Amino acid sequence: MALTDKPTLLERVFAAKDTSESRALYNEWAATYNPDMTLSEYVAPRLVAEGVVRALKLKDVSPNKPLEGLRIVDAGCGTGLVGIELAKLGAKGTVGLDISEGMLGLARKTDAYGDLKVTDLTKRIDAADGAFDALTCSGTFTQAHLGPEPLVEFVRVVKPGGVAVATVLDTHWVEKGFEATVERLAKEGKVEVVEKESGPYRKGVSGARVLILRIL
Repeated sequence: MALTDKPTLLERVFAAKDTSESRALYNEWAATYNPDMTLSEYVAPRLVAEGVVRALKLKDVSPNKPLEGLRIVDAGCGTGLVGIELAKLGAKGTVGLDISEGMLGLARKTDAYGDLKVTDLTKRIDAADGAFDALTCSGTFTQAHLGPEPLVEFVRVVKPGGVAVATVLDTHWVEKGFEATVERLAKEGKVEVVEKESGPYRKGVSGARVLILRIL
């Protein structure tokens, strides 16, 4: 980057030092986030939504709307890109959680969510144990964002037999402790690892795991 160049919002978000700074940057980014992600060929939201269907083996339930009737929470929902993909598959009333009020404002305009809540995912989620059939999380386990600790809460709020589907950057899988946390949850008998394969994520990134956990 030349000395006269200004860092992009993406670069500034990745350099955020704490939750407050991250929230402020996402509020600033909200207005241009969707077109920026389109230019970045951000495919993770679709992969995550499709992962829910695949993991719950819902193909034969309702081919056109396999997620209809399920209660789903979208953690780190941002502007609602995952919610839109879930709605295409029949989901209604999805609950969206995000730290940025600005992002939630955009998510509200998608009509893909039944409820939207400002939520810090480093804290306890405001939901009962087993409240949801599925949880999605796309783009949250990335640079300068969350470590693997929220996975414990994700498991708590999904009912037994339900699934949690999240993207985790390949560069974070071992280095940031995601692999170890998933292995521990499996050994404790809390989850079954359905998938953890690496695939496309967005332009400029080597790839990300689509982690699918079945809750036991």
